Amino acid sequence: MEGGVVEADVSAFRECLSLSWKNPYVLRLAFSAGIGGFLFGYDTGVISGALLYIRDDFKDVDRKTWLQEAIVSMALAGAIVGAAVGGWINDRFGRKKAILIADTLFFIGSAIMASAMNSSILIVGRVFVGLGVGMASMASPLYISEASPTRVRGALVSLNGFLITGGQFLSYLINLVFTKVPGTWRWMLGVAAVPALLQIALMITLPESPRWLYRKGREEEAKALLRRIYPLDEAEAEINTLKESVELEIKEGESSDKHSIIKMLKTKTVRRGLYAGMGLQIFQQFVGINTVMYYSPAIIQLAGFASNQTALLLSLVTSGLNAFGSILSIYFIDKTGRKKLLLFSLSGVVMSLVVLTVVFHESSTHSPMISVVETSHFNNTCPDYSTVVNPAGWDCMKCLKASPDCGFCASGANKLLPGACLISNDITKDECHKEHRLWYTRGCPSKYGWLAIIGLALYIIFFSPGMGTVPWVVNSEIYPLRYRGICGGMASTSNWVSNLIVAQSFLSLTQAIGVSWTFMIFIFITVAAIIFVIIFVPETKGLPMEEVENMLERRSLNFRFWQRSSDSGEVLAQKT
Repeated sequence: MEGGVVEADVSAFRECLSLSWKNPYVLRLAFSAGIGGFLFGYDTGVISGALLYIRDDFKDVDRKTWLQEAIVSMALAGAIVGAAVGGWINDRFGRKKAILIADTLFFIGSAIMASAMNSSILIVGRVFVGLGVGMASMASPLYISEASPTRVRGALVSLNGFLITGGQFLSYLINLVFTKVPGTWRWMLGVAAVPALLQIALMITLPESPRWLYRKGREEEAKALLRRIYPLDEAEAEINTLKESVELEIKEGESSDKHSIIKMLKTKTVRRGLYAGMGLQIFQQFVGINTVMYYSPAIIQLAGFASNQTALLLSLVTSGLNAFGSILSIYFIDKTGRKKLLLFSLSGVVMSLVVLTVVFHESSTHSPMISVVETSHFNNTCPDYSTVVNPAGWDCMKCLKASPDCGFCASGANKLLPGACLISNDITKDECHKEHRLWYTRGCPSKYGWLAIIGLALYIIFFSPGMGTVPWVVNSEIYPLRYRGICGGMASTSNWVSNLIVAQSFLSLTQAIGVSWTFMIFIFITVAAIIFVIIFVPETKGLPMEEVENMLERRSLNFRFWQRSSDSGEVLAQKT
């Protein structure tokens, strides 16, 4: 059935599982490339725990907040450059070489970080790791997509998403494991070199993407590989479709010597693909996911949980739910389709953000009062509280917002009863703990704390299967072959730039306008994302990659998102 639509339903998931014995070679290709996603996820999660111990070893990092921010953000800056350059490398040298270069950069960066003797060398290592992560973030799903049978393409690219979330989960687990080991943060950051070496060993033995091979004139290699990937009765049809697509590209390319960026953007199919691809990547970050992943310990403390260990343990739970959601995506993406999964995901995110907004509003407006008696029990009262005219109107939240030098020592009888507003330092913290009281510097005791945990859990469960994986799947299949690398690089770059903006602004926003209003902003952005998906994102479920371009050429805005475009179905059926 040449060029026909493959009906992807629940059987696609079963077929994906059956590959383990029917055609393990396809799973080997997907898993080997997907290790790049694991590295991506591990690095985004590990730094939050490692930074606590880096501050103990490097006093300049402990004293200077901008150094802490630099250690986190330089990897993101490196990822932006890596994703941008990676698009060109993917098109020029191939998907396989791009992955190998990414692994090499990641290995070098891990080695530099693990052996760093000062903060400057550590930052250099973070830049190398960022370059590798940025390059891998678009090369891995692209390779998997081009080396997967159409029927299970979505599920196999979602495997990359699962490995991203699996890497994040493992990073939190390793943070806990290595807390008692000498060299703590060096092990946390250095252990990432192991999967990078593993991927290098696996990828060296694997071929290049069949579509890239065909594009570069290595037709026999591409045909042989497609015959290994597809069943015999489908392989020839796929080869013919690919041949037609490449011949059309070559014919179009004869009118100009080079494909300039301007010409690329003037091409309707590319422009429509970039609207959808870059828009999804930007919204993936701006609905707030990395505020949850990077700052989940801080958010949990803001919800009223004072213990670092409790915050880290609950963060491990949220990352575990993230990985579970990725497994759900593998099952549903070829059953429900990309667009419906996105809309379901975003609707659930709105609901979860409403819960978080209400919980944090209630927590901030109903925090425990400050007791003059409790405060005078200690000899180190917060200066801002000592000079206030009307201390009776102060509560825990007002104490913490008054100055970074103020902390709240909860009542020993019940943490929700009036407590003390004291100077925030290690001596005061120890005195508070000696009396078996809880010490708060980020958030205040609240009876609504567990609702915040439920809100976070719901957010992850809804986000991960849809917005967590679908943007990467769509970007791996929506662009014309001749522009697939450069467009994928542009989309990945937009993701990392958005990631950097959100990560650097979240804590500042919570301090400026409060946590509840910050989550309210995310609600408005998520509603905008729903409208964007309805208008701009096409459904690519079951479409052979060479037919996606034809669909974009014909597609008009369709608000009836629950219906498959009859136009694309009819035209594709004519090619049968």
